Parts: sequence; structure tokens; C-alpha cells
Amino acid sequence: MSNDDAAVQDRPDAGEPADGSGRVRRRRSRSGASDEKPQTSGRKRVSFWLGCGLILAGLAVLGWVAWQFWGTNWQSQQRQDDVRESLVDGWDDGQDVVRTEFGNASAILHIPRFGKDYAVPVLEGSTDEVLAAGVGHMEDTAAAGAKGNYVLAGHRVTHGEPFADLPELQPGDEVIVETRVATYTYELDTGGEDLIVPFTAGWVLAASPVNPKSGGTQPPADVGEYLITLLTCSEIFHTDNRSVLFGHLIETSPRED
Repeated sequence: MSNDDAAVQDRPDAGEPADGSGRVRRRRSRSGASDEKPQTSGRKRVSFWLGCGLILAGLAVLGWVAWQFWGTNWQSQQRQDDVRESLVDGWDDGQDVVRTEFGNASAILHIPRFGKDYAVPVLEGSTDEVLAAGVGHMEDTAAAGAKGNYVLAGHRVTHGEPFADLPELQPGDEVIVETRVATYTYELDTGGEDLIVPFTAGWVLAASPVNPKSGGTQPPADVGEYLITLLTCSEIFHTDNRSVLFGHLIETSPRED
């Protein structure tokens, strides 16, 4: 073996290019970097779309809240105007109860403490559609001006908010119910914050309501048998409790044309 051959055998990188090993290592290093970039880019895309989804969800919630507090009020005001006009037209034609697309309307409610422009139609029943177009006359309770308990329910917030200020009412305030044949004036015996009951308290709908709770607020027993009861939510936000006001009839007069 020649000295040149021995020198070749003794070299650790014999048989390979002088820089071959270095190129392989550099090539592998570049390959590893290229594998990381798509993963990082993918995570960024996921984060971006997740953020967009959260923003859209937040906007949807805000939109729903805005609709509940402003949109439903605007819509209900339009409905109340339509029902009130239909009711007056029907009365002129001799109809006591007028059919509308939101329910059967029978009266117009006035509460002087709420201003001279307060005139909310009263529809029969207590469905969501009825309560979104005015005040509801509860089923199986007395008619306006009749013997018994004339019970009205309405929203305190959203959907026109006809009873938004009900807690401000005081004993002695008047509640006026206008029908085709007569106008009935009731005087309140309790205030808007005097009585709060669960929504299951059916005794408030009775012809002669009596509070079963010892020491609780009672409707006056010496005001006659021609009564009115007003119901609404006891709090602005969702609650299962109801504020209840009682009153009695003090005057009946023929309705002016």
C-alpha cells in the first residue's frame, strides 16, 4: 500500500466529499424549520377564527339585548297604535269587542299619574302576543265595571312597557277603563310596592281576593264588590314574583263619543 493510499484510509471522511456531511446537516436543519412554520401558521389561523367567532357571538348578544330593550318597545308601540285605532273604529260600528291580528280588544286603559297621553289598549287573555300589543285582561275574571275582580296584567320592561311605572302608584290614584258603552273609574287601595307575591299566587285573581298569608297586605274589605287588580313583574329583570295592586270602582259614566 502506498503512502498516499494510507493517507486516504486514515482520513475520517474518506470516500465522501469534503463538505458533504456539512451540507446534509444544513439541509436537515432547513427541513426542520420548514416543518415548524406550517404548524405555527395553523395555530395563528385557528386563533384568528376563534377570535372572530367570539366577536360575532358578542355582537349577537348585544344585538339581542338591544332588540329586547328598544326594538320590542318600538314594535309594541306600533301595535298599540294599530289596536287602539281598530278598537275606536269598531266601537263606532257598535262592536263591544273588536278582533285584531293580535287578539280581541275590549277597552282602553288610562292612568292619570302616567300622563294624559297614557292610553293603552286592553286585549282579552294573557298570551305573549296579547301582552306585546297592550295590557291583558286575565281569563275568567270579571269584565270592566262588572261585579267581581277585573284583573289586568302587563309588562314592566320590554314589549311596550305599559306597566313600567306601576311601582310609583299610590293609594288614592285613579285607574280609568274606557269601553264602548261606559268609562269606569277605579281608585287604588294599595300602592305599587305594597304587595309582592309568587306568580303562582292564584288568590289575587279571585272575585273577592283574600291574602292567605297572616299579616300580609289585604285588599280592603269595605270597598264593595266591584274591584280591579293590576299585575306586573316585581323587578325590572326576569323574576317569578309579581307586584299586585288592588282598587275599587268609584264612578261609572257613559262614554263620550
